[in-house]
Parts: sequence; structure tokens; C-alpha cells
Amino acid sequence: MRLFAAVLPPDEVVDELGLVIGELKGLVGAERLRWTVPAGWHFTLAFYGEVDEDVVPELSRRLERAAGRSGPFPLAVRGGGQFGHGRALWAGAEGGLGALRLLADRAEAAARKAGVPMGEHRRYTPHLTVARSREDLDVRPYVAVLNSFAGRTWTVADLALVRSNLPTSGVAGEQPRYEVVDRWALTAGAV
Repeated sequence: MRLFAAVLPPDEVVDELGLVIGELKGLVGAERLRWTVPAGWHFTLAFYGEVDEDVVPELSRRLERAAGRSGPFPLAVRGGGQFGHGRALWAGAEGGLGALRLLADRAEAAARKAGVPMGEHRRYTPHLTVARSREDLDVRPYVAVLNSFAGRTWTVADLALVRSNLPTSGVAGEQPRYEVVDRWALTAGAV
């Protein structure tokens, strides 16, 4: 199964960001972007790719341990950027970025220890993908709007293991469907 570890923003944060994305969809050229669906918005901590089902229990145990070694922290959706000359448009984050990066490192280490091949380690860039393109696009006007956005702060209280179900219908614009496999509370320092 295709898996990743993530922080999932609460509904009110998704709704707030959704208003800004609605503005972006009204900009000239917005139809050239494939907009992601709000129900799938997340901050990926570690992407695992295809994981054998017999490895998932060990991965889950290690992610639970990583969550237990991490404490809750504040986070907000703030700003934006792009990867690959407009191939991915994203909203950024502010707040407990050190804690978020540490949680991402722990999620990656959990996978390595469980035997999931992770490839080369890259510095973690917190982002929530809001649109993609198959071609290079000038997304500076979209990034400018996102850079003026500062969402409400919430407390990240758990780590999720998410399954990504890729589209199978062949219908243009179909989005992956995400389902939470498990969630673990961030409990370090809890009273």
C-alpha cells in the first residue's frame, strides 16, 4: 500500500485556507492548474511510497514511539511557494517549525528502522500542496496571494499514517483519495 506520515490540519483551518484558494481559482490562468481537494490537504512528514503490508505493523509501532517522544506544538498555515517552476503550488507554515521538522525526521527514521527504503535524506520543507501542473507555469501571482495569508494557529496533537489511493478511473482531474490508517497522540511532556 502507498503510505505517508502527515500532520492533518483541523477543519476550521482547512475552511479558512479554502477561502484563499477560492480567490486563487479566480485569477487569470487558474484553469491551467490542477487544484487539490481540501479534504486531502496535509503536511507530509515522510513519504514512504509502496510499503508491503507485512511491514506496516512494525512501521506503526515505530511511528507510535516517535509520536510518544514528541510533544504538541503550535502551527499555522502561512505564506506560500512553489516547487519545480510552478509544477507544485503550496501553502507554507509558521509556528513550531522546529518541532515539525523534528517530527518529520522521526517519521523518516521510523520508516528506515522498520525496513522501508527511504532513499536520500532531504531537508524538510513544510508545505501543503494546493495545486499542481504538468508544465512549467509562472505562479508568482498565486504565491503573492498566499504570501499575504496568515491562518489561525492550532495545536498539532497527533501524527497520522495515511494511505494514498491513486486514481484508477482514467477520468481527467480525478484526485487521489486519502484514508487515515492510524493516528498517535504527541504525548511527550504531557501531564
